[in-house]
Amino acid sequence: MDINHEYAAHQSALMQADDAACADQRRRRFAEASRIAGRISAFQFELGAAAACAWSAAHLDAAEQSGAQSN
Repeated sequence: MDINHEYAAHQSALMQADDAACADQRRRRFAEASRIAGRISAFQFELGAAAACAWSAAHLDAAEQSGAQSN
């Protein structure tokens, strides 16, 4: 995994959600951000990184804002 690419993709999805023209687009971008945060969290958890908890929280927060249930 290219972690820097994932960080950038997550940030981009959040910025796109912020700039969304409609609620549906905003929900889709937050769902995308949630999926990315979940991948980052899983990757960091496998490495034993303390930051994994923060990414789990980011995953849950973005999932909540998208209206989706997180896994």
